[in-house]
Amino acid sequence: MRPTTPRVAAVLLAAVCGLAGCGSEGAARSAGSSSSPSSSSTSTSPSPDPAPAPEGDLEQQVTTALDGLDRRARIAQLFVVGVPADQPDRGAELAGQGVGGTFLAGRPRASADELARLTAGWQERSTGPELWIAVDQEGGSVQSLQGPGFDRLPPATEQGDLPADELTALAGTLGDQLAGAGVNLNLAPVVDVVPAGTESANGPIGSFDRQYGATAAEVVPAATAIVDGLAGAGVTSTLKHFPGLGRVRGNTDDTPDVVDAETAAGDDSVAAFAGTLAGTAAADPMVMLSSATYARIDPANRAAFSPVVARDVLRGELGFTGPVISDDLGAATAVADVPVGERAVRFLGAGGTLVLTVDPATFPAMLDAVVARDAADAAFAAAVDDAVRTALLAKARAGLLD
Repeated sequence: MRPTTPRVAAVLLAAVCGLAGCGSEGAARSAGSSSSPSSSSTSTSPSPDPAPAPEGDLEQQVTTALDGLDRRARIAQLFVVGVPADQPDRGAELAGQGVGGTFLAGRPRASADELARLTAGWQERSTGPELWIAVDQEGGSVQSLQGPGFDRLPPATEQGDLPADELTALAGTLGDQLAGAGVNLNLAPVVDVVPAGTESANGPIGSFDRQYGATAAEVVPAATAIVDGLAGAGVTSTLKHFPGLGRVRGNTDDTPDVVDAETAAGDDSVAAFAGTLAGTAAADPMVMLSSATYARIDPANRAAFSPVVARDVLRGELGFTGPVISDDLGAATAVADVPVGERAVRFLGAGGTLVLTVDPATFPAMLDAVVARDAADAAFAAAVDDAVRTALLAKARAGLLD
């Protein structure tokens, strides 16, 4: 993401920094802090990142990639599809179908070296650009990769309490371990703000200690350090779950009709995302949309299907121009009442970029539905064109179109 600094994001970041004392000493969650895997090695300063390619060169890479893809293949680039831990061969199969990426679902027990060989095989089978290979590597109860070669990560509540230099070192180690296994996309960090005293009642985040803090001022420095640490190793981050799951009770994975009746477009929950985006623009993170409904933002649509959330707030007010990825649209109870193919259509029509489905069995129906709507609806086709270009530009920035 390389937007011009938007007015609202600047205002929100100023508010966050004012509360957090950005640049001051003594705060455990000071700027540059973050979460990441624990390491017994002595912390070292990360090597400076190479200079990014000029924007014109990246655009040319996108144009070249587009020239090599027919319409259906371009649309397939908009899907990140789950590979069950007990069915690793599905990854090669999906790569051969031209998906934009794969997601290592479940808890594969393979070592980092074994995963590196596996993911390299998937990349070789890809019929399009290199794949996004994604995991959920947050820490605590949400850590996909735990085999040899991966440090066991503490939960975010503990990560956020570490001194800033330890957080920074851990973030770099996390990135190095993921990159060494062929992973280039982490569905982390969690940027959700869980108000103090409500943690146990917050089903998706607080009850699992997935939050860095109770205010945006606490969350932003830790989340920023995670993004920067991953980026230093060539791993793209995903800020989730916009505009925040810290005030809901039900978990969208297993609960229908999850509603946040409090969060508005300009409050602390959104400020956490604004502050993190403003502080990590050079790292080009993605943003994941929640599947809850936000009564004070768009009461008529779940966030994943809401043009108000995606276009008006995230892109318009916060100025975000990078990929917008869905939360799981394949197996999540929150979207179970929507026909499978329509989930992908509605997400992309609302302004989304990458459809994430944990269940690979849903991919064919989703792809067919998007292809059919694309052929029949010029406005939708234009939205698809925008999404494909955004998706491929992100791959170019991540070195996946070289």
